[in-house]
Amino acid sequence: MTQFLCLDDYEAVARSRLPHPLYTYIASAAETSATLRDNQTAFQNWGFVPRVLRGVSDRTIATKLLEQSFDAPVGIAPMGISALMAYDGDIVLARAAAKQNIPMILSGSSLTAMEKVFKVNPDCWFQAYLPGEDDKIVALIDRVKRTGFGTLVLTVDTAVLANRENNLRAGFSSPLRLTPKTVWKFATHPRWVFGTFGRTLLAEGMPHFENSNAWRGAPIMSRNVIRDFGRKDHLNWDHLRLIRDQWHGKLIIKGVLAHQDIQEIRKLGCDGVILSNHGGRQLDGAVSPLRVLPDALEAAGNIPVMIDGGFRRGTDVIKALALGASFVFIGRPFLYAAIARGEAGVCNAIEIMKSELHRDLGLLGKRTIDELTIDILMPL
Repeated sequence: MTQFLCLDDYEAVARSRLPHPLYTYIASAAETSATLRDNQTAFQNWGFVPRVLRGVSDRTIATKLLEQSFDAPVGIAPMGISALMAYDGDIVLARAAAKQNIPMILSGSSLTAMEKVFKVNPDCWFQAYLPGEDDKIVALIDRVKRTGFGTLVLTVDTAVLANRENNLRAGFSSPLRLTPKTVWKFATHPRWVFGTFGRTLLAEGMPHFENSNAWRGAPIMSRNVIRDFGRKDHLNWDHLRLIRDQWHGKLIIKGVLAHQDIQEIRKLGCDGVILSNHGGRQLDGAVSPLRVLPDALEAAGNIPVMIDGGFRRGTDVIKALALGASFVFIGRPFLYAAIARGEAGVCNAIEIMKSELHRDLGLLGKRTIDELTIDILMPL
């Protein structure tokens, strides 16, 4: 693991191991990638003003969120079809999160049944893409309840399919289609063909979307994939009221940016929000969550405001926490780590982030996460 000194180091290895269409699916964004770029550049608008001679030998990065204690203020964001990228990818991410005592959110577009993931990490959260249909909403929530999840994350920024033209140019589509061009790109990566896809076929058969509904979804190469993820453009505030009535655990709403929406979410009794623009994969030109954080905090009142989007360094995380975020979720880098080195790679990536946070806390003259306030920042 000595070649991996920061989270970005995992991407190069993952890129070399994945067929180009699959790497592009993870790394690319919608249309011109303006949102993806803004997620990164937003951090550059803030600089640090550290304090010194503070006696920081006893510092800790442990924190609490939603009445749970975690070893760091970071978690693993939900990522669809992870098991197509890394062998048993959802299980790998869940186990690593459990070992490192950080939260992991299982994606509703995952290829591993939620029940199987829950067995290896009973503390993980489940993220749902729900259609605007009452019967399907109730059925899926009943399944999540039976499985035993304590926290449900509803993603609300996917009402319409995004224009992911970069995926199409690279040869990736949903459903997955095998053309002579994509077959050649897959064949030139035998390590993935035999070590991930072939191994999955032998162990589990053709991957299916396992958690998009209360029942097993379509195979990744089936035309029914689009149908199974349909009618999300019907989802509205009445459905959120239904979900809140049906779900008695923690309810987190992910994919919000407007403070007006956060006010309504709080009024409906939800337990928190995750500011997110879907990693730049939905509306091109949407602002970075970091830019709307101040307004979001005012609208949220006493419910926690979490955030994702472009976080790669401990300093990125600390900037968000100092601006008032309660927690940070990171996606792509942890999946790259799973592709590069499996469970050990994800554990090491989490350790790298923990080490950066512990070091940065000391360099800022702070001892705890709670001491991170806006006074350590200066707008640039």
